[in-house]
Amino acid sequence: MDITKKAIGANQASIQLSAISTYSKNRALKAVRDQMQKKTSDIVLANQADLEKAEKEKLPGPLLKRLKFDESKIEEACEGLGSLSKLPDPVGRTLTATKLDGGLELYKVTCPIGVIGVVFESRPDALVQISSLCLKSGNAVLLKGGSEAANTNKILAEIVSSASIKAGIPDNWLTLLETRADVKEMLDLDDYIDLIIPRGSNTFVKQIMQSTTIPVLGHADGICHVYIDDKADLDMAVNIVVDSKTQYVAVCNAVETVLVHKDIAHTLLPQLKDALEQKGVELRGCDKTVQIIKVKAAAEEDWSTEYLDLILSIKVVNDLNAAIDHINRYGSKHTDVIVTKNRANAIDFMDRVDSADVFLNCSSRFSDGFRFGLGAEVGISTNKIHARGPVGLEGLVIYKWILIGNGHIVADYSGKEAKNFIHKKLRKTFDLYKMRKKPV
Repeated sequence: MDITKKAIGANQASIQLSAISTYSKNRALKAVRDQMQKKTSDIVLANQADLEKAEKEKLPGPLLKRLKFDESKIEEACEGLGSLSKLPDPVGRTLTATKLDGGLELYKVTCPIGVIGVVFESRPDALVQISSLCLKSGNAVLLKGGSEAANTNKILAEIVSSASIKAGIPDNWLTLLETRADVKEMLDLDDYIDLIIPRGSNTFVKQIMQSTTIPVLGHADGICHVYIDDKADLDMAVNIVVDSKTQYVAVCNAVETVLVHKDIAHTLLPQLKDALEQKGVELRGCDKTVQIIKVKAAAEEDWSTEYLDLILSIKVVNDLNAAIDHINRYGSKHTDVIVTKNRANAIDFMDRVDSADVFLNCSSRFSDGFRFGLGAEVGISTNKIHARGPVGLEGLVIYKWILIGNGHIVADYSGKEAKNFIHKKLRKTFDLYKMRKKPV
């Protein structure tokens, strides 16, 4: 595969795609959904081939869970496509409007980023989510999934590409890369690719960041915490921890470490142990924890480990400050939760924990683009520029400045007799589609 040629094609497609109407994009999303439903049996067969190969190669259990893409998951993906088609178009929104002078108006308007390269893990549903979000936001995309999902990714990419192109989306807007060598070549193409989004291990993400001059958006680990305050409702705390850990264990927003205030440790830890062990969770505890409940002793590396499995580390802390310090030291700036009835403690926690998502009295598993109403997500970003947290449609657009004048020149606004700018904020939007129908 000639990756440079594919990237050039994607770049050209992105220019056309940026001007595609909302109606055309939504029609294409529905066409993809319909085609996926028609070809459900073919997708399942492809996925079964990947699963059989993975089992022979003895891939870890969490990876096998991510890899499975059966009828129910296909239907979920189709429902997501339908929901995405109903969301407002993120492109062409007026963020600000300013009157600089009579007949001279400045608009800040959202637009697509351009061409996005995404390298993701074994979950085939990620391909559907990423490609559909890119389509809706007007971006071309180069995708590389895990080799363990090669058959599933191939058929899904073919369905998304062919159905959308038949519905009027430009050719070459979506390309599925096949090898690691393809990814390496892609990372050198900063003339044609505008953003890289990697989804994988800490080592992998750092390797991507060090191997390209293209801007990189994403997160490495999902080391998420639940801190149970001394003012917490203990039954609520147990339910939240169990859901955060076991509702779906092999995901980046599952909790990996629970921090417990020392004043409630003797009461809470036995309850927590019983509830988690009923779900098959292996517990590892700090010195204080193992004195209260019979669990395996935690090692230093446990505090910075993303298990993605039925393993949970527990640490007893002296107070709220100790919990915040621990999270900011060992966490991955992903999602962290406090369980408390004390409003002041809750506010302090959410202010001072340096993470993309900070929650009060709810499961860490809510950290998700679909649940946030973003129309699924291309990933979770722990960056502090452009987009942070679940990256949905709004995270896949940037903006441009549009200035509309009528023969205005800068010379009139300089010198001794310079005109003054008004700089008046306007309550109006810039509608490019309406402007196309009017003479300039």
